[in-house]
Amino acid sequence: LLGAVSASPSMAPMAPAQASRFVLTGVVSSASQRGAALIAVDGKPPKPYRVGARIEDGLVLQAVAPRKALLGPALDGPAAFTLELPAPKS
Repeated sequence: LLGAVSASPSMAPMAPAQASRFVLTGVVSSASQRGAALIAVDGKPPKPYRVGARIEDGLVLQAVAPRKALLGPALDGPAAFTLELPAPKS
């Protein structure tokens, strides 16, 4: 009535955010903008990726910084998300 549309009960829940599939376990950064990151994908053991390497289709490691890694669709484009190392335990 009055243009209201009922929601379909069979709607699938939204997929988790893409960033939640990745866990940063280590970084090696340098002043020359080169570096690498250890990244675990979908709960698998972490693998090393150099800056510019393809993590998966449509996602590359754009840059690393102390305790961070930036991932995005292209090396020179905007970052899609940033992975951070967990805070050190005190």
